[in-house]
Amino acid sequence: MPRLRLALNQIDSTVGDIDGNAESVLRWTRHAAGQGAHLVAFPEMTLTGYPVEDLALRWSFVEASRSALRSLAVRLADEGLGGVPVVVGYLDRSATAQPRYGQPAGAPQNAAAVLHGGEVVLSFAKHHLPNYGVFDEFRYFVPGDTLPVVRVRGVDVALAICEDLWQDGGRVPAARSARAGLLLSVNASPYERDKDDTRLALVGKRAQEAGCTTAYLAMTGGQDELVFDGDSIVVDRDGTVLARAPQFAEGCLVLDLDLPAAEPEPPTGVVDDGLRIDRVVLSEAEEAAADTVLAAEPWLSGGHAEPLDDDEEVYSALVVGLRAYVAKNGFRSVLIGLSGGIDSALVASIACDALGARHVYGVSMPSKYSSGHSRDDAAELARRTGLHYRTVSIEPMFDAYTGALELTGLAEENLQSRLRGTLLMALSNQEGHLVLAPGNKSELAVGYSTLYGDSVGAYGPIKDVYKTSVFRLAEWRNRAAAARGQTPPIPENSITKPPSAELRPGQVDTDSLPDYPVLDAILALYVDGDRGADEIVAAGYDRELVTRTLRMVDTAEYKRRQYPPGTKISSKGFGKDRRLPVTNRWRERG
Repeated sequence: MPRLRLALNQIDSTVGDIDGNAESVLRWTRHAAGQGAHLVAFPEMTLTGYPVEDLALRWSFVEASRSALRSLAVRLADEGLGGVPVVVGYLDRSATAQPRYGQPAGAPQNAAAVLHGGEVVLSFAKHHLPNYGVFDEFRYFVPGDTLPVVRVRGVDVALAICEDLWQDGGRVPAARSARAGLLLSVNASPYERDKDDTRLALVGKRAQEAGCTTAYLAMTGGQDELVFDGDSIVVDRDGTVLARAPQFAEGCLVLDLDLPAAEPEPPTGVVDDGLRIDRVVLSEAEEAAADTVLAAEPWLSGGHAEPLDDDEEVYSALVVGLRAYVAKNGFRSVLIGLSGGIDSALVASIACDALGARHVYGVSMPSKYSSGHSRDDAAELARRTGLHYRTVSIEPMFDAYTGALELTGLAEENLQSRLRGTLLMALSNQEGHLVLAPGNKSELAVGYSTLYGDSVGAYGPIKDVYKTSVFRLAEWRNRAAAARGQTPPIPENSITKPPSAELRPGQVDTDSLPDYPVLDAILALYVDGDRGADEIVAAGYDRELVTRTLRMVDTAEYKRRQYPPGTKISSKGFGKDRRLPVTNRWRERG
């Protein structure tokens, strides 16, 4: 059987940075070629970054992507890398009209190409287009109608793009019909909790359906609210894992594969789902046999990284998401209002891990209602993490406002929050920090936040994390630090004390909200699961409580629309995942 050395480059691309992304392809190809790779692959839309959203509709951007692809092929050859086939994702446009989809010739396509010998020798577009959750690919792209197959060292390698594996039919059974020896899928599949288990099962299933070894290459890094966790996987035709890359880390997974030789007269024409086989021969088995260098080298197995446990996985996603947002938007430091509570403490810990404590600035903004322990807890957090810390009292500002306006009740409470927001934005403008909003998913769901107050910020690192998970992640982070012999970053008192906004004497969150374990369970059913009131009650929850909770969620939509972006870690985050009208009189009736 021919021996094929495959290099899967699990890298982070930046949307719109076509030149920078092309440089990454060159750098990682050099690395892979240095390890003797015969076939080098990069993720979906590597050249443009993913997702490009409405940039796909801009002709100049599409042409820049196409031009960069051709230039990249030439540069690879000029550097002596032209003999190594390189699979790279990019943005293309269709050559013909697509009347079935109402699109003229030139419509954008999510595409990939094989570069070899200074040329683009094969290109193809994604066949299955996702149109759910955060995906709008039918808005932008038209699908491909081929099964691309490239013959390398006598092995027929079928190629696919992301959703081609996630949906039934299409290129997976077509790969079996084409009698491919390897199915290679390039992906930019966003992270969500527990997706690693789903992905592993999916790749194993598709390998069995395709009847061949299957390689799943995924992107890593972050883009706006999305995080990509890598976790690239190679399995044999029975679904047994041969190699697995780490999560949330750039790297090159290189492994040797014994694969069946291509048939002398392989199938041609149209196969499953009307896909036409588009085969390009780059090197035959006899050419591979003439290569005696590889036979003397040790077998490369690629390694098998163990997946992270659930809490470490989510925490890592939050760190990567924040780091990417800050770096890719040109900021160097972040600013956090430190209340001494659990939310700001977790956000501060994430920020220190993402950026380093020297780039994190915290400010305590006490009012007359702030407890002594909260001030102490904020200071202790700063001491433990080493972040920059200062205290600025809002009492003089509060007194000035209340001296001009007689405010009571909720107006008085919200004024304190808005003064803090104004102070944070003033420091941001003066010193150039990016302000982080500390709100969690539970608060956002029920509107338990103050517009232009605690919702102030450019990024919300935990906006997709329910309050119960906030506590669990804080406890995990402290345990992880202790296990490494380090100081746990989050003061124990911030974890154990009852949550409170401290905007009036003796205030605690449960004055306004159900206990968080109950609230979060209801929210998970309603927000994430789209269950109706009757279904939630049938699941065992009090009808009056369900009705009140759902009404709070429904009436807070206008607040959520004005909240900053934040890392998505669930199957349905607030934003593109969940799109409801602000003006909406429909109410669930319990």
